[in-house]
Amino acid sequence: MAERARSAGGRWSGDPLLSQLMPWSVPALRTGRDWVRAPDPDTLRARWRRLIDAAGDERSALFRPSRSRTLHSAVAQLPGRAAATGRLAREQGACPEPEPVRHGAFDRQWLLPDQRLLDAPRPELWRVTDDRQLFAVVLEAPGPAVVFSAELPDGHRRRGRGAVLPLHRRPDGQDPNLAPGLLALLSDRLGLPVTAEDVAAWTAAVACQPEPPQGETPDAVPVPLPASAELWRQGTALGRRVLWLTTYGARCADPAADRPAGRPRMPGGQRPFVRRPVPDSPAGFPVAVSYDPEEQTLLLGDGRIAPVPAGAWEYRVGGDRVLESWFAERMPGTGDPGSLEALRPAAWPRAWTTELIDLATVLALLAELHGEQSALLGRLAAAPRIGAAELRTAGVLPAPGWAARPASVLAHREEGPEGQFALL
Repeated sequence: MAERARSAGGRWSGDPLLSQLMPWSVPALRTGRDWVRAPDPDTLRARWRRLIDAAGDERSALFRPSRSRTLHSAVAQLPGRAAATGRLAREQGACPEPEPVRHGAFDRQWLLPDQRLLDAPRPELWRVTDDRQLFAVVLEAPGPAVVFSAELPDGHRRRGRGAVLPLHRRPDGQDPNLAPGLLALLSDRLGLPVTAEDVAAWTAAVACQPEPPQGETPDAVPVPLPASAELWRQGTALGRRVLWLTTYGARCADPAADRPAGRPRMPGGQRPFVRRPVPDSPAGFPVAVSYDPEEQTLLLGDGRIAPVPAGAWEYRVGGDRVLESWFAERMPGTGDPGSLEALRPAAWPRAWTTELIDLATVLALLAELHGEQSALLGRLAAAPRIGAAELRTAGVLPAPGWAARPASVLAHREEGPEGQFALL
């Protein structure tokens, strides 16, 4: 792997890095305790009730104190969220409303948005999370280098590294998180208007694929920029479809471009459907997930979902099959007996089957684009490019220090510890 990274990095060594083009990045959110995140919101509400019903040492044991958070920590609300700010040792109130998050590359889960529960909640990210935001998440090799999410990412990576890069520094799609002058330079060189969303789409086209450009280090993601307007048009059109898929249809919808609003679907006759309910066993849960390539069928215990293209089953991130990782997150028996992590649904929820079909659909449609993405990268490698040296000569790189820091956001009145209001 190291040899591959060095040789590939040399091929793209003159191209700018994603971290240079999008200078503001935030370290991955760190929960400090796994029970605050779950694949369904009802489980989080049940865990909260169990915590609040306990007292004294039992509550502390269930909570799992860390150096950053205990039952007596005094912290502010997360921006725009209505969680209480009193100390958890005496909390008796209602559960904070669970909020969708992106766990890893494609797993949509739920999180309790309460800063008292999270070791490193990254409030600067919560301030800019809205229905216009796009988050770039740097992934582990092998596999896609970057995936984009509409939900706040929890930054999950096996080795605890990674970065989250918002496309916008302020709510409502304001203040692009791009090196100042980049959009103007690209517009001038390409002879067409270039937006922040275009840059995100281009990045998705070249970096969200099995063999993306590799940098000299695992977290260095080159983003080669073409000097050709036609190549840019091809890449951004392809990238918008990637963005539409990786956000499950929440961004870049355009019916005229075969990106209808709502959940992505396979063409008629190719759509996965439930051939046998999941699960169909006394235990209430399938014991394993597997795949029948001849029948193009996803097997979950006695359950059957088909047709599922092989490309969906073989889609990998960080070397792991996405569908297997998704299933493992939902298996019972996770967590020590009596812990909040062990509190899970007693039977497989029907909603999970729908979510699994949605995930398989997204992966299958993404896999269909890999040939086009690889061809685009091949043309790009042989074409003139706007390299890092040109960006430095134009004064675009390095980005000024302020561009790497969060912007001042005063869109929310944020309650501080014990009900006091925070001054930003």
